[in-house]
Amino acid sequence: MSMNSPLVAEQATVNVIMLKVLAALLPAIAVYVFFFGPAILVSILLASVAALLTEAAVLHLRRYPLRVYLLDGSALVTAWLLALSIPPLAPWWLVVVGTVFAILVAKHLYGGLGNNLFNPAMVGFAALMISFPSHMTHWPAPDMLAQSHWSFTQQMDFMFGGEFPAGDRLDAITMATPLDTLKTQLHLDREISEIQSGKIFSILSGKGTEIIALFYLLGGLFLWQQRIISWHIPASFLAAMFGTAGLFYLFDPGHYASPMFHLFAGGTMLGAFFIATDYVTSPTTPMGKLIFGAGIGVSAYVIRVLGGYPDGVAFAVLFLNSAVPLIDAYTQPRVFGHAGKWFKGGKE
Repeated sequence: MSMNSPLVAEQATVNVIMLKVLAALLPAIAVYVFFFGPAILVSILLASVAALLTEAAVLHLRRYPLRVYLLDGSALVTAWLLALSIPPLAPWWLVVVGTVFAILVAKHLYGGLGNNLFNPAMVGFAALMISFPSHMTHWPAPDMLAQSHWSFTQQMDFMFGGEFPAGDRLDAITMATPLDTLKTQLHLDREISEIQSGKIFSILSGKGTEIIALFYLLGGLFLWQQRIISWHIPASFLAAMFGTAGLFYLFDPGHYASPMFHLFAGGTMLGAFFIATDYVTSPTTPMGKLIFGAGIGVSAYVIRVLGGYPDGVAFAVLFLNSAVPLIDAYTQPRVFGHAGKWFKGGKE
């Protein structure tokens, strides 16, 4: 017999929420394996182990109960999001360093879950991108486009020992991402239509990557249907990205890619549904969420097109994370019984 009022909904626990987030990522991971091979599973496993060990060590030092915090799933979500954001053929130590940095610095130095200002996975990604840019650009080519096909054992030999198969080079199985290719070729004064006729591009963005993005979208819709996330941040993120890209595209379609390309390229869908919607580092008010998502969408596009990085989602998220306290302060609903929102010295 339930003792709760029929009008009071039962709140989901942290571990249930995190498990649903992980479940929503599984279809996209399966598609990732289909197009790019099983190396991503090793990266996810490495990140998961590193995250749990780091979490356990810090919790022990802080004298927190290990079982409660290790089983809440937050460390695993950080690990999976970081692993999915970096090249799966990156050296094993790169995955470990990024994950340890995310858990130790971005999460626990701020006080642990619920206290961190910045998204831990994106802090780890940004640290790796700035510190090891060359390692962060070796993305695997889709199986149908790779010049050579390394076996799983050969991929592991490279990840853990840096060993190449006899007579092979790294560029035989890697290639630039669609966003990186687009930025590089535009700097050579080539037209968009000419660039996108290349073999790496397909109808929406890149071969393989657009399907993964589609499954991130489906996973995000599952989270929305389960009421794990609200529609505000993903909708405003995608609308702002689409609108900004559309304005540039209308201005000069020869030098700016279409809005649909930007929606399905890079980390747009992963960022919109799984990263920007992080409870701790996003606003709490509906209007604040709309402003936050729109700011990320515009900032990510500007970094992609005008900045030095091919994809700006991570840096855009971190930039808007820093503005969350201000956004929350300015979008709080009016206090009941008062005509205004702001009080100074105890007076309205």
